[in-house]
Amino acid sequence: MTLPPFRRMLPVLGSLLALYAGVCLLVFVFQARLVYFPDRSRGPGPDALGLDFEELELTASDGVRLHGWFLPAQEPRGALLFCHGNAGNVSHRLFAARVFHDMRVAVLLFDYRGYGRSEGSPSEEGTYRDAEAAYDFLRGRGFEPGRIALYGESLGGAVAIELARRRHVACALIESAFTSVPDLGAELYRWLPVRPLARIRYDNARKIGALGIPLLLVHSPQDEIVPFAHAERLFEGAGEPKELVRTEGGHNDGGFLRRAEWIERLRAFLALHCGGS
Repeated sequence: MTLPPFRRMLPVLGSLLALYAGVCLLVFVFQARLVYFPDRSRGPGPDALGLDFEELELTASDGVRLHGWFLPAQEPRGALLFCHGNAGNVSHRLFAARVFHDMRVAVLLFDYRGYGRSEGSPSEEGTYRDAEAAYDFLRGRGFEPGRIALYGESLGGAVAIELARRRHVACALIESAFTSVPDLGAELYRWLPVRPLARIRYDNARKIGALGIPLLLVHSPQDEIVPFAHAERLFEGAGEPKELVRTEGGHNDGGFLRRAEWIERLRAFLALHCGGS
């Protein structure tokens, strides 16, 4: 007896469904590996750029020890807490840190847990705790909340936004940020049910409207990883005062560092909102 074509296809369909379910399970269990790309290498320090610095060991509220660099400034108007993106470590952010330092602010760079010389493994709540530890260091150095600015790039933008919810700050500069990890993942992996699978969320769109601080968003319309539409939605949801700086190039092509006029926009924003002129 010959089986109907549909019946003959059932084992194949069953195998494909099992394979698809297996992929979904792997994404659910190991999604941190799709979000975080830490680099443990020891790159050059701030002294390679002629910057004075202090080597720091910070301790997060759950006891994880973190590595950081503090770049003091002469008669600083304030301090900038630098939250880097999901790849690399602090040694890859020194050129941006020097530009901010030239704006007459002290700069604190720190590595999330699992990055650089910091202990542990990265997680969403872990990165939030790490940023709190960095903020508390600045407060301990005498910087009042009205003199502390936040800068966050890409995933670091999400860390900075959450820190602004947990601690009082003067302002925040957010570059190349997404609305949420599920939103971005659903665009990058359209064949997967990303939203129900997502345990890591970094839900910036839900949080940004309640911050109540001056915000400057920086994003390139040519960003091939985080589409410019994310910046537009974040800007629309943010409260006043707010600015949107449109840059050029891809996600990892230098951002605001590419042009003096964009650097000047950030300098003017900090001069206005962080500790006075």
